Amino acid sequence: MTKRAVFFDRDDTLIDNVPYLGDPEKVVLAEGARESLARLKAAGFLLFLVSNQSGVGRGWIRPDEVSAVNQAIVNRLGAPFFSKIYLSFAAPDDDPWGDRKPSPLLLWRASHEFGVALDRSFFVGDRIADVLCGRNAGCRTILLAAKEPKKEALRARRWAQSLADHIAPSLRAATDWILERVNRA
Repeated sequence: MTKRAVFFDRDDTLIDNVPYLGDPEKVVLAEGARESLARLKAAGFLLFLVSNQSGVGRGWIRPDEVSAVNQAIVNRLGAPFFSKIYLSFAAPDDDPWGDRKPSPLLLWRASHEFGVALDRSFFVGDRIADVLCGRNAGCRTILLAAKEPKKEALRARRWAQSLADHIAPSLRAATDWILERVNRA
């Protein structure tokens, strides 16, 4: 397995977070998303979207609504950047498949299906579950710290900062850091 990949969380990483988003009209790309994905793709990375969508497991949104939102993301990006989109629909307290982040199962699937070398890959996300998912799979991790966490999430943010390989203020900065690591190798 020799292929490198970058795995991305969806909400508050590639798009602005709208809780339990089921309306594709509300998709707003994060600043620099298109440019960052294009740069990474040009550098030879496979790109994957990995997202917990617990609203489905909770009965608040339907799988077809999540699919419509993901298609809107692809359409707004203007290019088919993602090799595949991996989703967990499990609610936090009910994960029958064991694929909800921070489980590395979805990354292991990508590794198996696409020949991805996880130890040569990266995970970019905004939450502790993203950092742990990447670490659990053997990836280097980048925590996006663009937004100030809510008070109740501050402890989790501090924990994530202590575990992440890098903390980036933006998607562009995360991309720069990844490409610097690759260019050094």
